[in-house]
Amino acid sequence: MGFSPLSKREEEIAKLIVNSAYTVHKNLGPGLLERVYEVCFCHELNKRGLKCKRQIDVPIEYDGIKFDEGFRLDVLVEDSIICELKAVENPNPVWISQLLSHLKLTKNRLGFLINFNVPIIKNGIKRLII
Repeated sequence: MGFSPLSKREEEIAKLIVNSAYTVHKNLGPGLLERVYEVCFCHELNKRGLKCKRQIDVPIEYDGIKFDEGFRLDVLVEDSIICELKAVENPNPVWISQLLSHLKLTKNRLGFLINFNVPIIKNGIKRLII
């Protein structure tokens, strides 16, 4: 299986996502609730001309049956990039696996795990591509 690079548009959106996270963190700092960061993050994305959806319920198909009790995405940007937001002191390594599963199950390629509860936001952003 060969690696397929992201499109120019996906890379542009990715830069705007990272820039939005930096802006929110710069203005609010660490220590707030995840939902505060989520609403402000989406506001910053909208200011940059991106559409985003919050708290998206995604049904899951298993064994040929579709179940409404699937999983929930924190933020879906431009219907193609998943952003999982956190506001915790101690990151859990399973979150990376969780995001990879979400990407696979939604057939999206790019996702971000963003933890706002860090002194320096670049240490809280993980970019994942499948």
